[in-house]
Amino acid sequence: MAPPLLHLQNIHLAIGGQALLSGAELAVHEGDAIALVGRNGSGKSTMLKIAAAIVEPDHGERFFQPGTTLRYLPQEPDLSAFKTVLDYVEEGLAPGDDHYRAQYLLEELGLTGKEKPSEISGGEARRAALARVLAPQPDILLLDEPTNHLDLPAIEWLEEELKQIRSAKVIISHDRRFLENLTRNVVWIDRGTARRSNQGFAHFESWRDDILEQEEVEAQKLKMKILAEEDWIRYGVTARRKRNVRRLGELHSLREKKQQMAQNRPQGDVRMSATEGEASGKSVIKAKHIAKSFEGRQIVKDFSIEILRGDRIGIVGPNGAGKSTLINLLTEGLEPDEGTVTLGTNLQMVTLDQKRESLKPDWTLKEALTTHGGDMVQIGNSSRHVVGYMKDFLFRPEQARSPISVLSGGERGRLMLARALAKPSNFLVLDEPTNDLDLETLDLLQEVIDDYSGTVLLVSHDRDFLDRLCTSTLYAEGNGRWTEYAGGYSDMVAQRGSGVEAKKVTRKEKAAKQESLAKNSNNGELKQRKGLTFKDKHLLETLPAKMDEIQGKIDRLRTRLEDPDLFNKDPETFNKAAKALEAQEELLAKAEEKWLELEILQEELGQL
Repeated sequence: MAPPLLHLQNIHLAIGGQALLSGAELAVHEGDAIALVGRNGSGKSTMLKIAAAIVEPDHGERFFQPGTTLRYLPQEPDLSAFKTVLDYVEEGLAPGDDHYRAQYLLEELGLTGKEKPSEISGGEARRAALARVLAPQPDILLLDEPTNHLDLPAIEWLEEELKQIRSAKVIISHDRRFLENLTRNVVWIDRGTARRSNQGFAHFESWRDDILEQEEVEAQKLKMKILAEEDWIRYGVTARRKRNVRRLGELHSLREKKQQMAQNRPQGDVRMSATEGEASGKSVIKAKHIAKSFEGRQIVKDFSIEILRGDRIGIVGPNGAGKSTLINLLTEGLEPDEGTVTLGTNLQMVTLDQKRESLKPDWTLKEALTTHGGDMVQIGNSSRHVVGYMKDFLFRPEQARSPISVLSGGERGRLMLARALAKPSNFLVLDEPTNDLDLETLDLLQEVIDDYSGTVLLVSHDRDFLDRLCTSTLYAEGNGRWTEYAGGYSDMVAQRGSGVEAKKVTRKEKAAKQESLAKNSNNGELKQRKGLTFKDKHLLETLPAKMDEIQGKIDRLRTRLEDPDLFNKDPETFNKAAKALEAQEELLAKAEEKWLELEILQEELGQL
């Protein structure tokens, strides 16, 4: 067998006195396609950085075949040193590489290359970074969460692109379908070491479970052997002192081995369950011929659906298709331009937002869970100590006073689940709930939703997650048209004959975007679009209450004007009320337009 292109041997690394990697190995041969898996915090990303020569291990060897080319995709790319996105991508090319390929890849990923790095969203930066590592077609590709911030069309395009590239690939991802479709080998980082399987990711879970089960068997055998040795020491023949000394030494060795095995046992499992409220009515949502437009753009057009108790509805479509808008229409967070939405009786709705914006950065973990202070978490009609509840979601007791701002993406995801699942509900609205969750937590979340007797409305780009859970799937066909297909994502693809298609941008829209970019850039007015501004976020949070207040005034004015005798008795008051009604209706229309604009902007910035 030919020597590997890249070989990490006996890698040791400690962070803050804690051993992260203890003798881990990784060998990458020509043509390899490796899934690098492990729990959040197990050291996967660190191992990839060591492979890319970005992090130096405390001990161990890194062999890199001379003349081999390598490109590394980080989770958070930095484009700040470049004038344009194209400059950033082309800087990653080597002499002799095709510069046209850089432009081609950017266009395939929805960028022009003329964008300034300071003016693009985090999702657009991610796409630029993908173009940078793919353009040279290197011998080795190291990809850390390549599907983050990508919608389904981009994920499926990336799969096809990676299948065609001859590079050896090492991929970290929480997207099961992506790993199943692209990798043939698995390297599992577990308790500091790396185990390799050549069966492919589809067999990973059964292989992992067999290893853990065998460890439990070995631990039980060791325990029984120690008990037998202890019994011999206490009650066995004592005439031969040398034999006793030797047996006593063996007992000490067995005890040390047991202690070491106990220290190396896997982390505890996440334990979660949804707190269910009373059963809702049979009909949960009934929408009839609803429509919604924004500045002439049809987002929802003549759409009708009835969602029944126990349904699990997936919502899919490209970024900017209006998935969040549709959810808000169906849950009465937004009033349709046409048609009606009727919610069923006794609904207890809990929402999980994908951006974790309901978490305040200055909160501690304890404050985020207890909400009203104290040491107890309210879970339905009962309460639990906050530390015990934290442990269920793999938080350590010492993290109770840690600010949320220092939590990793995976920890924030678990915190959001802990908050949402503690509330009594019979209707879950989940917007990208799988973001940043490791495979084990994803497994358990699927089990929780599968066992949940209420209704679920789910937006996700995770095809495997949709397939396992959804009873039907709503798909954005374009031009405001939404179609319901029976089953999950794969069932939808089988019925349609194709998956989610990228949102088509007309030449007119492209030209308008370029004109806007040029104008704002010349005037120095284009703001950094890595997220909504503070003012935008404040408006997004406060406008619904403001709209409710305006609607209340409109209802009171309409009631007053419905008095048949008012005009005859007091025409001046009637005219004033009519003008006030017109003004309030205009205010409501403007508020709704602004709120909808921010909703669409939030969706596009968060997922591009």
